[in-house]
Amino acid sequence: MYPPSYPHDPITRIFDNIYLVHGSIRMGPGMSMNRNMLIVREGDELTLINPVRINEEELKKLDGMGVVRHVVRLGDFHGLDDPFYVDRYQAEFWCQAGQSTYKIPSPTHLVSATAIPPMSDAAFFVFAQAKFPEAALLLKAHKLLVTTDSLQYWADWSYTSPFTKCVLWLMGFRLNGFIGGPWLKRVTPDKASLLPDFERLQTLDFDHFVAAHGRLLRNNAKPMLQAAMVRTFGSASKAVQANAD
Repeated sequence: MYPPSYPHDPITRIFDNIYLVHGSIRMGPGMSMNRNMLIVREGDELTLINPVRINEEELKKLDGMGVVRHVVRLGDFHGLDDPFYVDRYQAEFWCQAGQSTYKIPSPTHLVSATAIPPMSDAAFFVFAQAKFPEAALLLKAHKLLVTTDSLQYWADWSYTSPFTKCVLWLMGFRLNGFIGGPWLKRVTPDKASLLPDFERLQTLDFDHFVAAHGRLLRNNAKPMLQAAMVRTFGSASKAVQANAD
C-alpha cells in the first residue's frame, strides 16, 4: 500500500529537540539519491517535516521520542511518504493549497505566509512567485531554515548512485550551496523571476540550514544563500548586499 523504506541513517540529534534522518529515494533502476526528514519535538509532540519513511527499528525509536501529531510538506514535488505517517499516526497534515504531484493526503491545515506552524517560535515562508507550491520553515530559536528543493546544500554524494550523480551534475548540482536548477526551471513563470522571493528569504534571521536533499549546514547559511543567488541570477540586490555586509 505504501512505498517501502529505502536505506537511511539513524535518527540523529542536530539541535535541542531537533532531529535529522538522512536517507534516500530510489527513482528507477540504477537511480537513487539522498533526501532528508526533520523531526521537531515539543513536549511529547513530534512534527515531521519533509517526511522520509524509516525502517521498523528507527520507527520504534521515533515512537519512544513522543507522539507524531503533525506532518508538514513544504514542497509540491515531495510527498511520497506523507500518507504512511498520516495514516500510521492519524496525524494532522500541513501543505499549501494546489498540490499537483502528490494529491493525497488532504490537508488538515493549509501552509501560508500567515499560517501559524504546529511548533512554537517558528514561521512559514512562501515562494509567492512560484508556479507550483513551495515553502520554507524558519525555526527561530535555533536560527535554522528548512527548505525542500529551492535552496540546497550538498557536502557529499551520499546515497547517490553513479548514474544519478552524472545526471545531477549535468543539471548543475555541485558540492556546495545552490538553488535547484530543475526546480527553478519548472516553477518560474514565463517572463518572470524568482529573485524577489529569494531576496525576501535572505532577510530572514537564520544561521543554519537544511533542505530535503543534501546535508545540514551549520553557520554561514546566509553567505551560502547570497552566493547561490549571485550564481543563479547574476547579481544580488542592494538590499541583499547591505544585509550581508
